[in-house]
Amino acid sequence: MNETITQLIQNYGYVAVALLIAAENIFPPIPSELILTFTGFLTLSTNLSIPGAIIASTIGAFIGAVILYWVGTFFDQDRLSRFANSKVGRRFGLSPEKIAKTENYFNSHGRAATFFGRFIPVVRSLISLPAGMSRFSLVRFSFYTILGTAIWNTVLIYAGRFAGNAYQQVVQEFEGLSVIVLITFCVIAAAVFLLKKKGLIFKK
Repeated sequence: MNETITQLIQNYGYVAVALLIAAENIFPPIPSELILTFTGFLTLSTNLSIPGAIIASTIGAFIGAVILYWVGTFFDQDRLSRFANSKVGRRFGLSPEKIAKTENYFNSHGRAATFFGRFIPVVRSLISLPAGMSRFSLVRFSFYTILGTAIWNTVLIYAGRFAGNAYQQVVQEFEGLSVIVLITFCVIAAAVFLLKKKGLIFKK
């Protein structure tokens, strides 16, 4: 996969960068670290520029995020409530009340979730779904998505440019860091869930 990605960027430039990043948002296994750092490296020896690479990658990320947001809009509260009331939904511990609480939470904290979620692997893709499901403002979703992804893309593109031929080492470092961030996020989320379940936080 890595050779295919680098070959596409070499052959098709900004178009490949935008489409690959859009695909990465929809299919998380595609490594954005490799796409962006290699693009940064290519700015040293090709017609690709740093501003152009940032713009292309951010457009691609936004396209992918909006597609998932649109998919999320198909799961309206009525459908989710019916699913929650089904036998399968109850087995997952769902209920219409929990669905409503989730929607209300995202409406209250959607801006932070959308922005910070762009820096967490896997989450940066999945966060678009609840945004669409809760009908979170598309304008706000777009603003915080573009802001978060632009920062992430800029950091990786510059890292690839500064690393030069050692860009693959940068990829490995960022992939390792991404795993740590994801594990930390999961641990914190699990802790918050358990504390809330025990009534130790978020009391009314």
